[in-house]
Amino acid sequence: MELGLCKLIRTQSWGPITERRYSTASGLEVEMGIGPATWAKTDPVDPGTRRVVTGGARLLHDRTGILANLLAAC
Repeated sequence: MELGLCKLIRTQSWGPITERRYSTASGLEVEMGIGPATWAKTDPVDPGTRRVVTGGARLLHDRTGILANLLAAC
């Protein structure tokens, strides 16, 4: 609720990542991927991971920098 996410639209498992897709009051959909840090490994980058990252991924919180490294590798 703090992020303005009004309604959970879907929860789906994508291997090591669980997708949670929400809608906002304006109709914008926000997708969050929740999973272990090993999903972001860069040696090599999994083709599915590359597709997700290059398709518009935006980091909200990356305390250790592992996701920034993944974005740079893609």
